[in-house]
Amino acid sequence: MFGNKENPFKTKEIFIHLFGWLCLASFPLFISFTIFSEFHPMAFLRVLLPPVLFYVNYAVLAPKLLLKKRIFTYIVTSVLFLIGFEILALNIPTLIPIDQLDLPQDGFLYRMRYVVIGFALTAFFLFGGVVRLIKHIYISDKLSRQNDIRKTRTELEYLKAQLNPHFLFNSLNCIYSLVRDNSKEASNAVIILSELMRYTLYESNQDRVLLSKDIENIKNYVSLQKLRLSNSEKVQLEIKGNYEEQKIAPLIMMTFIENAFKYGTDYDGRTEVHIVIQVIGNHLFFDISNLKGTRNIDKNNSGIGLNNVKGRLNLLYPHAHSLDIDKGDREYSVKLHLTLD
Repeated sequence: MFGNKENPFKTKEIFIHLFGWLCLASFPLFISFTIFSEFHPMAFLRVLLPPVLFYVNYAVLAPKLLLKKRIFTYIVTSVLFLIGFEILALNIPTLIPIDQLDLPQDGFLYRMRYVVIGFALTAFFLFGGVVRLIKHIYISDKLSRQNDIRKTRTELEYLKAQLNPHFLFNSLNCIYSLVRDNSKEASNAVIILSELMRYTLYESNQDRVLLSKDIENIKNYVSLQKLRLSNSEKVQLEIKGNYEEQKIAPLIMMTFIENAFKYGTDYDGRTEVHIVIQVIGNHLFFDISNLKGTRNIDKNNSGIGLNNVKGRLNLLYPHAHSLDIDKGDREYSVKLHLTLD
């Protein structure tokens, strides 16, 4: 069912079983020794019966029938086995020449001995099935969680594979604009781009990075955009709070920043982008807004980027984030709240 068979006995489990049975067996043997001042043969023989019942169900019937959903066959086989086994168990004193315990024949225990023995043996048999069922559920749940983790990692790698080229492509466009205009800042931009590429190629492969590194990467990107823009007076980046020890999923804020610069230039060539990153304790508040510019929004490319970051947020911060996107007539704003690890 899950690609590998459950092994009913592992080294650690064997020791646990042995310890449990030794503890259980010590009680009737102690009673026998207390009453007869010696280990009575019948008491010793009876101690061997519960493990046999337990393991017949635990290692044979439950995995072969119950766990394969052959319920009717399991019930019939179990009932027939219990009847046969208990008949054999109750006749052990006559089948094997050993002394019987002397019990008053008019006593309650003597009259109810068959019921008590039958109930006890049935309980051990059922206990074996219950333990095996619990173990099966535990293993199934563990495998399911491992599969979920593998699936999540695969999805994250896919999203990163989309994100990294998208981010680098936008940065290269910025360099191209500077070179095309013969800007003196082109060499500066290449240096900044090398830092952006280093972060994207090496740091972003991790599940979490220091927030200080991610913010430094954002600062570099904003600096690169300012070199490209003819009017960047209203481009503002504000960082608040103590974030030196905090960690975050890399590039989780970058898509919003890219879109703000990409679509935030108005008819007069002005770009107005306001970015505020505030850290309070283990809470990060990211606010970004931009005026809607003259460039028509490419719904396909923009949608891929937003869907990408939404997918990453759902995978990396499933119950630890809130995202509010406001598409106003003149302004586009995003508010993101993260509870950091």
